[in-house]
Amino acid sequence: MNTLEKLNDELQQLPLIASFNLADLAEARGRQELFTHQSPQKLKALREHAIVESVVSSNRIEGVEVEQARVRTLVFGKPQPRDRDEEEVRGYRQALKKIHEHGARMVVDEAIVLELHRSIRGDIWDAGRYKEKEGDIIETYPDGRRRIRFKTVSAAETPAALRGLIQSWNQSMRERRIPPLVALAVFNLDFLCIHPFRDGNGRVSRLLLLLQLYQLGFEVGRYISLERLIEENKERYYETLDASSKGWHQGKQDPWPYVNYLLFILKQAYKEFESRLTQLKTPKGSKTQQVENAIASLPGEFTFAELQRACPNVSRDMIRAVLRRMKTENKIVSLGHGPGARWKKGNTPKKR
Repeated sequence: MNTLEKLNDELQQLPLIASFNLADLAEARGRQELFTHQSPQKLKALREHAIVESVVSSNRIEGVEVEQARVRTLVFGKPQPRDRDEEEVRGYRQALKKIHEHGARMVVDEAIVLELHRSIRGDIWDAGRYKEKEGDIIETYPDGRRRIRFKTVSAAETPAALRGLIQSWNQSMRERRIPPLVALAVFNLDFLCIHPFRDGNGRVSRLLLLLQLYQLGFEVGRYISLERLIEENKERYYETLDASSKGWHQGKQDPWPYVNYLLFILKQAYKEFESRLTQLKTPKGSKTQQVENAIASLPGEFTFAELQRACPNVSRDMIRAVLRRMKTENKIVSLGHGPGARWKKGNTPKKR
């Protein structure tokens, strides 16, 4: 019995923190329509920024990376991929595009799961195919020792397990015995525990998460990258997944650490979405002033990427120009070199 089926049969009372999270998200969804009637150009800037971040972050979590200079070309252009990683990044973008454009009409079934996997794996032999060998989650220690952190569903039982999970999802949507967002998070947990593919399980799980959110009316993933927020909270992602997968095969699992983690990510996305749009719609004068205001609102230390997220409708070159000027004026200092360097407000470098 998967966790979702178990909750459909047994759930009587929600944990308090889950109740609070669900109440906050219901309010955020209620405000969603108001915020999505803002200027189309501003929303377009947020959408494009979110697409790039989603493609990069979801792949990077799994160790798939491409040159920064190639990212926008792969996401918005039609280049020939140079290598395996670029092919998978482009495939994720194609899957994302389909969900963004047709999510409301797509059905969560076995066929769509296999199609999403086929998209992200490209021309590799196992694209759209269940694992053929056991795929346990192995943890490797610094001294080279290894242990099985989680034993996934066997290759022979995987197709039936996934079909059972999809059936439980559809039952949850019909009966609504448990809150839909809880069902969504538990589906995600069960999918990762089944681990149906040799590779690409995490990316498919995040695409399904986005698809199911759209079908439940939670549209924030169009404007704020959920994948980027998961990557920024990656340690907590693995911690809660580990905690909630213990006892899964014996039906003794506690899904709530992972459920509350995903609800937290969704709340963070709505908070960031409303903050950005409120900032964008407030008259601030020139784009230079927008960058300066964004710097003022950021913590004492910040990165270029954080500043760029706070100014989605300002070009990278403009942001760099403002940083250079403010550095010359001793209003900010650089604490390093390269794209990941941190900046500090004020003219006193941080002591090492």
